[in-house]
This record gives sequence, structure tokens and C-alpha cells, in this order.
Amino acid sequence: MSDTYDFSISDLGARKVPSPIKLSSVPGDFVANYVTDDDRIRYEIDTRSGSMKEPLEKANLIEKAGPRANLFFSPKQVHAAIVTCGGLCPGLNDVIRAIVRCLWNRYGVRRISGIPYGFKGLIAEYGYSPVDLDPEIVDDIHKTGGSFLGTSRGGGDRVMEIVDSVERMNINMLFIIGGDGTQKGSLEIAEEIEKRGMKIAVVGIPKTVDNDLSFIQKSFGFDTAVVKATEAVSAAHMEAHSQINGIGLVKLMGRESGFIATHTVLASHEANFCLIPEVPFDLEGDEGLLHYVEDRIQTRGHSVMVVAEGAGQDLLSGDNGFDASGNKKLGDIGVFLRDRITEYFESKKIHINLKYIDPSYQIRSSPAAAIDSIYCERLGNNAVHAAMAGKTKLLIGLVHNEFVHLPIKLAVAKRNYVDPEGALWRDALDATGQPVLMVNDKAAFVSNSRKKQEGSKK
Repeated sequence: MSDTYDFSISDLGARKVPSPIKLSSVPGDFVANYVTDDDRIRYEIDTRSGSMKEPLEKANLIEKAGPRANLFFSPKQVHAAIVTCGGLCPGLNDVIRAIVRCLWNRYGVRRISGIPYGFKGLIAEYGYSPVDLDPEIVDDIHKTGGSFLGTSRGGGDRVMEIVDSVERMNINMLFIIGGDGTQKGSLEIAEEIEKRGMKIAVVGIPKTVDNDLSFIQKSFGFDTAVVKATEAVSAAHMEAHSQINGIGLVKLMGRESGFIATHTVLASHEANFCLIPEVPFDLEGDEGLLHYVEDRIQTRGHSVMVVAEGAGQDLLSGDNGFDASGNKKLGDIGVFLRDRITEYFESKKIHINLKYIDPSYQIRSSPAAAIDSIYCERLGNNAVHAAMAGKTKLLIGLVHNEFVHLPIKLAVAKRNYVDPEGALWRDALDATGQPVLMVNDKAAFVSNSRKKQEGSKK
């Protein structure tokens, strides 16, 4: 039986202001249509022959995003604010630009503030002043990487001070661009706003280059990350192929979810091993990684390996603590593998030439590729439509190729992972040719995995 989710979206109140966007509610008239709260999609689409899903309640269907015929906010009374939080990600400036242009050009909003340096820009002690935004100021920012507004980690736990600033600035619409930790903070901010009885829309645009937010089909910046990562793998392959017993080792982003690494090996066609957090591996032994790398070197003369930053953490010792965003600090699996591979082949008296590449920050700071620019434009536009309609405590996401409203609380409840038994990972195994499991005691490994799965369901 599939899980049942409550996709209900919070509203600030009745919508009594006619939208200045002149669309249609009549199909077939060649005029773009408004979206209603009754326009919804199913989340669960998987089924088996002969099975029948029960009819779903409205709350179990996902609300479509888009412009409503009537608004909660009068555009002349809107003071909107935009903030970017956490690490850099391709497409941040594209989202900022889209929000500003939609507010200004489509709705006639004339008070738009950019909050500098993440949540810290809303905490008085840091002394940052907001930036006035309009279409002319943001016109070209999509051509560069980074964040036009600046960003920082942390600060989201200082909810009372942030809401004090929002209230003092008379902000009634807050767009928060950030990842899992940021959106957990935005939910707390929205809940404090609600406690104070203030009518302020809090709308999140999910930013996680790892693509690990639940329910969301794809987060912005992910496609650009894969493009740039594929370039790094191509360079590693060229180096490895040009040397005697060359080994190319590329470390990519992916703290808990290996989507970037997995998609990169599919895109590059040049990697022989893909290591991700979801699939543990042994280093030593007849079924360990080092044995298979040696076999590859002996038979083909070169090898290319892609590793996600969160892979193999059980092989590393020590507690590294947490960063300002509340993320557990990881050991450096890339440097660890570089050194262990070198030691292994030295002990075997086999000459190798290993090149290690970590393009993470170069990828994060890149301008968005065209496919991400399109996505960011539509995310920003739909975020504005949601806020103007008085929607709050939600994220804009893509589900089954439809832009939708997702409750923040639901989206951040758990992470999205590569399924080791799913089609994506199966295709990655085909692309690399690596063994399905690089563990020495497969029976014990499978048994322990099943016990963990059963425990997580209880």
C-alpha cells in the first residue's frame, strides 16, 4: 500500500483583488489560462496490472502553480523581499531576476528589497542594509554565477530577530531561496509570523545542487552541475588514457544523495567506477574497490573513478562536527581514496599515474546552463504568482513535469536518495561496468540492510 500525503497549502485569506494579468478561464480561445485551486495532480502514479487505487481526497492531490484570477494582495501595497541562503548554486541570479521582473512587470509591484548575505541580512547586529531592486538593476545578473545579493550559512535559527526585522521593514511577501536547512528555517519563520497574526506570504524556492529534496523532481542548478562535472570527468579520462596505468579520480558534490555523480557517469560514458553514499563499498579484499581498480588497470591500462563527497564515510574515522547550516561535516573521501590507491599500488610495486580533480566550487559558482535558466525563470514566476495569491509556507517545485505548490513541512521531512534497486542506478552500473556490490560478505551486507529498512519503517 502506498503512503498517503497531505499536500494542503496554507492561505492567508480570501482573494478579493482582481489580477492585473489578463488571462482567460475559457478553454479553446487561444488565450493563456488562469490556474485554480482545483487544478491538481496525483503524486503516486506507479501501479501494477490488476490493481486499483482508491479515490483520493483533495488534500492528497498536489496543487498546481500559476497565476490566479483573484489576488490576496493589492500590488500597490506589496513590499516584497528576496533572500538567498546557504552555498552557491548555478541559477541563483536567474531566480532573483525572474522574481523581480514578474513582480514589477506583471503585477506592478514597486517595492522590492534584496536582503544581503542570507538570513544574516535580516539580523540587526550584522548591520547590512537591504538593496532596492527593479528590472533594470537585475537585467544582466543571470549572465554571471554566484548570488547578486550575496549569501551565507546559518542565522536561520534566530527566528524572533528575523521576524522582528520583517515586521519593522513592513515586508508582506518574503521569497527565500535555499536548500533543506534554509527551508526548515523558513518554515519556522512562517510559523512565528502566523503566531503574531501578521499577513505575510513566505514562499520558498528550493536550492539544492545535490537534488535531494523530497517530492521535487529536480532542483535548479542540478543540470548545470552535471554539465560541468562531465567536463571534469572528460579531463580525468584524457589524463588517465594518456598515461601509463593512468587513474583519474573526480570528487563531486553529494553529501547524502549521489544524484550528481550518478547522472555524470551516465552523461560522460567515460567512468569505470561510481561511488555514492547510498551504496557502501569495501576497500580491501577480493570483492573490494582496490581489487577491481587493479583488475581494470591490468586489463585496460587506465581507469576513471567518480566519487560523491558523502560516499565511503564509514571508512573514515573521526567526528568532524557540524557547519553553520547544521550539516554534518564530512571527511574528505577524495583525498582519502587518492592516498589509499597510491599506497595500494606502491605495495604491489605497480606503477600508476593518478590525477585527482575536485571541481566542486568551480561548479557551484558557474552561471546556469540554458536548461537551468529556463527552469529558474519559471520557478521565479510561479513563486510570485503563489505569493500574490496569498499562499504561504510552501515551496515551488516540479512534479511529473508540472509546476506545483508543495508544503515546506512535507518537502523537508526527509531527503531524496538514489534507489540502489531502481532504474537510475541500474543504468549507471551499465554505464560504468562496475560490480553491482563491491563488498566481501554480500549475505551479511544484504541482511543488515534489510534490518535497517525494517527498523526505519517502524
